[in-house]
Amino acid sequence: MNYILFDGSVRNQLLPFTFTRPVAEVRVGILTIREKWEQMLGFTTTTVTEDYLADKWPMVELESNVLINASFCPSENLVQLIKGLQENQAVFFEDEPLAFFTSENQEVDFDSFDVIQYSHDDVLRIEHTWDIFAKNAEAIQRDFNFLIKGRDSEPIPETTVVFNKENIFIEEGAKLPLCSLNAADGPIYIGKNAEIMEGAMIRGPFALCDNATIKMGAKIYGGTTVGPHCKVGGEVGNSVLFGFSNKGHDGYLGNSVLGEWCNLGADTNTSNLKNNYAEVKLYNYETKRFAKTGLQFCGLMMGDHSKCSINTMFNTGTVVGVSANIFGTGFPRNFVPSFSWGGSAGMVTYKTDKAFEVAKIVMARRSIEFDAQEAAILEHVFEESKAWRRD
Repeated sequence: MNYILFDGSVRNQLLPFTFTRPVAEVRVGILTIREKWEQMLGFTTTTVTEDYLADKWPMVELESNVLINASFCPSENLVQLIKGLQENQAVFFEDEPLAFFTSENQEVDFDSFDVIQYSHDDVLRIEHTWDIFAKNAEAIQRDFNFLIKGRDSEPIPETTVVFNKENIFIEEGAKLPLCSLNAADGPIYIGKNAEIMEGAMIRGPFALCDNATIKMGAKIYGGTTVGPHCKVGGEVGNSVLFGFSNKGHDGYLGNSVLGEWCNLGADTNTSNLKNNYAEVKLYNYETKRFAKTGLQFCGLMMGDHSKCSINTMFNTGTVVGVSANIFGTGFPRNFVPSFSWGGSAGMVTYKTDKAFEVAKIVMARRSIEFDAQEAAILEHVFEESKAWRRD
């Protein structure tokens, strides 16, 4: 069977992260949504997404195909149901198509389909940017249960302080000589060749992905994922870093999400609670207004390739787009459009030639080429985001 992940109706609600990736490439828990589906299905997948992303994430259509809504994370019940789909059958969750079986070039009309309503209570869906951190603890637990099944952890060093060691799994090549791991409230997963330096204190649920680093003396609270090749120091709580991003120094990051290739300067701090304890609102790209989140705690949403200087202060519920460069004193606005340059004193356009110079240098440090395909995606985002910039 050929499985295809499609963005679905929530793609715009997941901006700025889906400016530069399909919904399937969002990381929540230990794995990306695509990685979850591929591991549980036992098959590779392709993607239906925006045209400008299709060169990097193409769709492969065969004679028979099952399309899966990528905003839904897999469960054993859901995977079993999807694997059993027959021609002209569809699975719906409430009014949303979750998965459906089609033939090549078939025009899909759900009125003519045999529709199965999904009724299990194990739905984990990423509909909003804040779901990425708000549902991260549950996603870590699910991924942990699947990934460790039938496997043995690498031994925990004798010099590491541990609580509930049965809830800790360490992959090959990980280094954690003198740290504290408390898995009493949730699992702790340490990926291949990851490192936790001396004096760091970790509480689960927590995921440190392959080749990532926690720096000396860091304090990491539950519900946090540090993606592949990230470096994290200071204090972090209930936050997700997709990959290749750095928060290398002291400062607080709470209830936040960072895309890829982001960097927070030393002593950058995020507010995740308003002084009046009111509900946090976040900028909505569809309505061009600030929308209620239903959350009391919500910090920073930062798109790929964005950076900020030392001592940057982010207000509660700040959204930063793709490839923004933020610096200066005071609080920047709580919505910073993509390709913006500046801070509280004002913003100008961050020209693509300058932004691409930085991207090439940053990615080369991880032995990854900033190629024409990446440039084309960011060029599209630059043009699309003009509507939000003022100059």
